[in-house]
Amino acid sequence: MAFMSTGILSALASTNPHSEMTSNLLNKFTLAAALTVPLCASLAVQAQSPYPATPSKPVTDVYHGTAVVDPYRWMEDQKSPEMQTWMRTQADYAGSVLAELPGRAALRARLGALADAGESTGGYQMVAGRLFYFKRKPGQNQASVWLRDGLEGPERELLDPNNLPGEPGKHAIDWTSISADGKRMAMGLSKGGSENSVLRVLDTATGKFLAEAIDRTGLNEGGMAWLPDGRGFIYNRHPVEERYNKSALFLHKLGQDPAKDVAVFGWEVSKKTRFEVPDLFHVHVNKGSPWVLVEVLHGDAAERSYWVTRVDQVQKRGGQAAWRQIISPNDKVTRAVLSGSTVYALSQKKASRRELLSLNLKAAKPSFNTAMPAGESVLQELMPAEDAVYVKSLDAGVSKLWRVAQARSKSATAAAVAMPFEGTLRNVTPLKGGELLVLLEGWTQAPQSLLLQAGGKLDAPARKLDIQKSLAVDASGVEARRVMVKSHDGVMVPLSILASKGMVLDGKRPTILSGYGAYGITQEPRFGTTRLAWLERGGVQAICHVRGGGELGDEWHRGGFITTKQNTVSDFIACAEWLIDHKYTSPATLAGTGGSAGGITIGGAFTQRPDLWAAAQSAVGLSDMLRMELTLNGAPNVAEFGTVTNPAHFKSMYAISPYHRVKDGQNYPAVIVTTGANDPRVDAWIPSKMAARMQAANPGSYKTRPVILRVDFNAGHGMGSSVSQRLDETADVWSFFLWQLGDAAFAPKR
Repeated sequence: MAFMSTGILSALASTNPHSEMTSNLLNKFTLAAALTVPLCASLAVQAQSPYPATPSKPVTDVYHGTAVVDPYRWMEDQKSPEMQTWMRTQADYAGSVLAELPGRAALRARLGALADAGESTGGYQMVAGRLFYFKRKPGQNQASVWLRDGLEGPERELLDPNNLPGEPGKHAIDWTSISADGKRMAMGLSKGGSENSVLRVLDTATGKFLAEAIDRTGLNEGGMAWLPDGRGFIYNRHPVEERYNKSALFLHKLGQDPAKDVAVFGWEVSKKTRFEVPDLFHVHVNKGSPWVLVEVLHGDAAERSYWVTRVDQVQKRGGQAAWRQIISPNDKVTRAVLSGSTVYALSQKKASRRELLSLNLKAAKPSFNTAMPAGESVLQELMPAEDAVYVKSLDAGVSKLWRVAQARSKSATAAAVAMPFEGTLRNVTPLKGGELLVLLEGWTQAPQSLLLQAGGKLDAPARKLDIQKSLAVDASGVEARRVMVKSHDGVMVPLSILASKGMVLDGKRPTILSGYGAYGITQEPRFGTTRLAWLERGGVQAICHVRGGGELGDEWHRGGFITTKQNTVSDFIACAEWLIDHKYTSPATLAGTGGSAGGITIGGAFTQRPDLWAAAQSAVGLSDMLRMELTLNGAPNVAEFGTVTNPAHFKSMYAISPYHRVKDGQNYPAVIVTTGANDPRVDAWIPSKMAARMQAANPGSYKTRPVILRVDFNAGHGMGSSVSQRLDETADVWSFFLWQLGDAAFAPKR
């Protein structure tokens, strides 16, 4: 399962156990005997430091002739009493440091007021003439599910996860899927940010759950699809002992005991078709199509294959259904959708920014036809409609939308759909008659729900709908600009900058620079009310679109990928230097942040160039690149980050792994490491090891540039966290930053 940026330091969106080394992996590299060394020196240092005592128990591994010492291997047994006590002690210490920042309470209050500036909506789905969507009202910790007749009919609340029985306020809706007749809504419910989804089915007429309760379905949306008759569904489930691996698709009929569900596709379902341990299966069934389309994610990199069979084959023959592969990983398809008996696919085999291809499933030997050639913009998403397929693309950081008439129509040309302003399309929902319901927002434009006229009226003006109401905030004083920054090798890197209009560039502005850079994921313009709490203090927020992301296509992703991963870090450093050179900020007023896979980005930046930063945050960050692949979520991510069993991969991973780059005695910036104890994607021991290593490297810096570990014991990777949890963390991190950047209102009085 891919790590996802939690977006803790970006404004809130308006609306997502230790694993022992396996014998197979042990055989692929030499593990030296564990070495227990005297702790005298370590304990002597701890005696001079106020940080909680952290035992050093070095273990040495030898990878391809290189000896690597790991002083905190013991932390990987996260459930051990020793580790649990240590985490609690560290969390208490972090809390005591943050409690002394006098401006924190006022900042938290301001963030809360901005977050409650109005209702926020998202996740629009039009099914059987009714609109399903999420809506969060001011004060709600989680968004509720709402339903209305048509686009402008009366609405009613269908489900409020904040009031579900059994620990009210602890539930999160991880994903949803609606039957073709709109009578049933399936969803994944989990607690404590764990993403351990239990599949439940809601009757949309009564708002009550049916008897179904199927555990181990904690996958992203796409792991479940309703059958056309609405009497059952196909869903992905993993074994008891696994979190992400060895999963399979099962057929379920409403009212049936899940123990009797039959596996129809996936891990060890058929002797004819073999899959690898990390392969993950997403299933798609569309109204009006007789086919089932399965997307197989081969790890978390952009390698996918696609398989089809007929729906009636699955219903009648179960695990004996005749499947055929129509798209292989060699086709380099990143997205595919069903429309009748046609599959539309985005391929980057011949073009880094992708082309749209079509495939006729009725043909004896289906072959690709070009439906939309590659252009300057990066093709991202597909939305099938009655007589067309809509393609969302990214062009210089702005969403574009194209309408491509289906092959059976008279015209097969691509035509641009007009947008009322430049921004990001968060939702695109095709309607009957060629209309489109979209949710559009920008860096400085609040989200708007709009009705667009497509078909023969591509340039008709948009009509604003009241699904998303106006927010009670004024962002007119904020401006956004995009510049291109030269990186270490001459490559030009996009940098987005948000600041107050007319701001004097004096090199003294408190600035947060964020970056991600993995999986080809793009950081697109998003509006955030809480961002104003930083900007109104004269601050700047900047986003460096580093290589490893997908802003400029597959080449951009591959430019920060396994053996080229250093480019991700170097791009981020180049953006920091640009902000300093152009007088936005200075090393004394610059903070950096990266979350999840962005932990490589920020961790690499402050270990390689500590002189550039006053403060940094590593949020649920991947910082130990050598041990990550041994976690439950490790195997799926080898395709993105590499494996220590490969000498070339190891060399690159070791060179940039933040945990292994920390040097004793170095004057690093102040660092706040944040994690969730229930994180299923980046186990909490990974950020914990990073915090411990940095505390030990320079324990004497605690008075001026401390390193603290903030642990939320009721959270995971960020998905499922409540609004109050996110606001609490933002207040803590920003207060920590402002203290370190010299804001007197946040300086401890002692």
